[in-house]
Amino acid sequence: MPLVEVSRLVKHFVRDAGVFRKGTLVTAVDDISFSIDAGETFGLVGESGSGKTTAGRCLLRLVEPTSGSVRFRGEDVLGFSRGRLREARRDMQIVFQDPYSSLNPRMRARQIVEEPLIIHGIGDRAARKARVRELFALVGLDVAHLERFPHEFSGGQRQRIGLARALALNPSFLVLDEPVSSLDVSVQAQVVNLLMDLQTQLSLTYLFIAHDLRLVEHICARVAVMYLGKIVEMAPTASLFASPAHPYTRALLSAIPVPDPDAPRHRIVLDPTQFNRDAVLREVSTGHLAAV
Repeated sequence: MPLVEVSRLVKHFVRDAGVFRKGTLVTAVDDISFSIDAGETFGLVGESGSGKTTAGRCLLRLVEPTSGSVRFRGEDVLGFSRGRLREARRDMQIVFQDPYSSLNPRMRARQIVEEPLIIHGIGDRAARKARVRELFALVGLDVAHLERFPHEFSGGQRQRIGLARALALNPSFLVLDEPVSSLDVSVQAQVVNLLMDLQTQLSLTYLFIAHDLRLVEHICARVAVMYLGKIVEMAPTASLFASPAHPYTRALLSAIPVPDPDAPRHRIVLDPTQFNRDAVLREVSTGHLAAV
């Protein structure tokens, strides 16, 4: 049985509402379904505004979905009471995109990593102190820097602090919301390698949200491609990159930079009139679904 099952998930936002205005209904996530197996890294890709971040936050109920179903280990996450959801947070965590804004600038690194342990009442002061030191070492940070504030760390180090905080409660499932997109390329590789090592070491399951397809190809077993709130293609990574079936996926892949600047480019410009946006996913080859 999959660890996470998402079925017909929908999220609407109301934009520009006022006292005398009803506002405009915006569909950020439009009837998407997918599942993630235990130990898998599942990629959710698409350009900015495609709905991938909103989808990830709906899974953890950081954003309340409008409709649909999210099941974690067979339990209905959207039906959890506040107390049960608080318990579930120990198993499901998120690493945010921006390490500059996701850490409280007034808290020391030690306090940031310790905070989830305090909230959930885990351990006494000595046990929490030992756990924080263990987590710092686990993500490759120097325990001598525990008393520093976030601004005293580099971007890559801050993201490691965010990761240590997410791992504090021993979760089994992590939503990684573009975890390296704001980092330098050299630092990106270090953080991605750390994520892969931790997955093996701690038996973690990842939902990896990204727009960088090179990264997704490197670390994800399966990929779903989102376009304007819908999943338009979903397949094992190798199959998707070798034979993309949807025009949007082909356009995305054609935009990946190539190492040789003199190599001929075949950039595909997306023409939305080429496809039916309301087409449903169907199997085009074994395990490969596309809305064509």
